[in-house]
Amino acid sequence: MPTNPAIPASLPPRLRGIEELRTRTPMYDAVIEEIEGRRIRVGERWLVDWASCNYLGLDSDDEIVAAVTEQVGRWGTHPGWSRMLGNPRLYPQIEERLSALLHADDTLLLPTISQIHTSVIPILAGGGTVVVESDAHKTVYDGCVHARGLGATLRRFSSGDLQHLADHLRSAPTGPRLVCVDGVHSMSGTVPDLAAYARVCRDHGAVLYVDDAHGFGVIGERRADEGSPYGWGGNGIVRHRGESYDGIVLVGGFSKAYSSMLAFLAVPAALKDHLKIAAAPYLYSGPSPIASLAGALAGLEVNATRGEALRARIHRLTRRILDHVRRLGVRTLNTDGTPIIELPIAAGRDLVDVAHQLWRQGLYVTLVPYPGVPHDQVGFRIQVTAAHTDAQVEELMLGLTELAGGGVLRPAPREPRRSVRD
Repeated sequence: MPTNPAIPASLPPRLRGIEELRTRTPMYDAVIEEIEGRRIRVGERWLVDWASCNYLGLDSDDEIVAAVTEQVGRWGTHPGWSRMLGNPRLYPQIEERLSALLHADDTLLLPTISQIHTSVIPILAGGGTVVVESDAHKTVYDGCVHARGLGATLRRFSSGDLQHLADHLRSAPTGPRLVCVDGVHSMSGTVPDLAAYARVCRDHGAVLYVDDAHGFGVIGERRADEGSPYGWGGNGIVRHRGESYDGIVLVGGFSKAYSSMLAFLAVPAALKDHLKIAAAPYLYSGPSPIASLAGALAGLEVNATRGEALRARIHRLTRRILDHVRRLGVRTLNTDGTPIIELPIAAGRDLVDVAHQLWRQGLYVTLVPYPGVPHDQVGFRIQVTAAHTDAQVEELMLGLTELAGGGVLRPAPREPRRSVRD
């Protein structure tokens, strides 16, 4: 177990919470020795892993592993070129299948979402105005700050406040207007009203840029043959909200649901061609390894044949946990049933102490300190995957019951009492 070294007084306040977790708990900066399904071994301790974002469970899927082995045997471990110079056939194969799945004009693959944000947001913003929602992912905000450094005006609007957004767009000077938002939120799991955002953007001639890292592969379009309330196909928030790509740039990744280091943009073909000569990751960055390309391509096949069953399983397991959380009377930010369940701890509780209690219970989670979230949301996040078992869900619920009974978890807000006349 980590010792309790003093936190340097010179450390900026925004880093102190993370440094405290890194030095005082076993759940930050951990070295994982072994993995078995959704169990991991850290040192000699086996725990159930609720910190993984491998939503579809493809990281341990036999079909994926076999496909990766075959393609590595054919192509070697790593392409020797940036995408500007050469592309293994796997790239266009993935882009064609992905575009069809998304119902998008075209797609462009790049190694990571973070690279996309820092390179593409400045290109789209140019010398105009970029407006970012207050709860957008840190990497989205970083991309917007980079755009500001290259000449754009940067503004922020309160998440969900359409009037605030409209005011910013209305007062923006002449030039490109770009609005950057999250799709499925990485902490709360909430699904925003994308159609409302798109309507405001179209009314003001702005492009809507959406980071759907946690939605792609999980939520999808609504149709009669969908396997769960998540929708069909896992083709992301744009289709889930019944939207077209008119004025929308969708950014997603394979590193969550598909367990592969690969990311994409859904864009018009003309914009794709422009990014091929303007986006630094396409021109200069090292490419994704063959294993990631092969895993993504095989994952698209699994999604076509087994995706609905996998999402139905995730939904069922998530529903069990959320129902239990609500029976316990504790707060969760999850209102839309996605497999991201953040549980804030009670006021006055120390997240380090809570981490040690979870460790003793054999539960490995994502710890969420301030300033990553506001003080009243400090706690931990649980991610549900298709590789979890019902027995593991039972263990988790027992652990949450113990935490709730000890007053560790923040109580749910009380419903306002209705009068007889209501």
